[in-house]
Amino acid sequence: MAHGIVVKTRTASTEVDAYNRPAVAGSAVNLDNGNVFRLDTQSGSAGYAEVWDVSAPSGSTVLSGLWMAASPERVITVSGTYEFANIDPDPRNFYNIGGKVFDAFKPVAGDILLLTSDAISGSPSTGDYVCAGSGVYQLAWSATQTASALAMKILKETSYAIGSGAIGGTSVLAYKLQVLAN
Repeated sequence: MAHGIVVKTRTASTEVDAYNRPAVAGSAVNLDNGNVFRLDTQSGSAGYAEVWDVSAPSGSTVLSGLWMAASPERVITVSGTYEFANIDPDPRNFYNIGGKVFDAFKPVAGDILLLTSDAISGSPSTGDYVCAGSGVYQLAWSATQTASALAMKILKETSYAIGSGAIGGTSVLAYKLQVLAN
């Protein structure tokens, strides 16, 4: 299974530190980059004073003010009790492991993002919008902009190059999106 990739092409979070937070999801919740969630409370766990607890978006009134997972793609390979980083160079094999701290940012209106197709549920044939949904972390294609929710509009279909160490490599389907509301 390929995991989503997000590229913060032009985002306010690169200039405004308040739009960046360390976050942690429950141990049973693995999140792809590009997944969205709420960060309403700071963790009460020892040693996690500056870390925020992840909760799924729920209900129509809390689908705005969401945050997005966007950690550097550092693929962890597990062998027995050992963990090795970056043996696998394919960023599609990366995800944020439940119970471990990861990077999150707050998308704001005007931000431009690149998301691979694996980060979005459904098909762009549904419509030109990508919106948050209740009870799910993954964004989904929509025919209309969802009112009072994180919503993006497709600017263009493109690709994301995946290095393989060989000449040529490969690319995957991606979408350049503009955040309309959050």
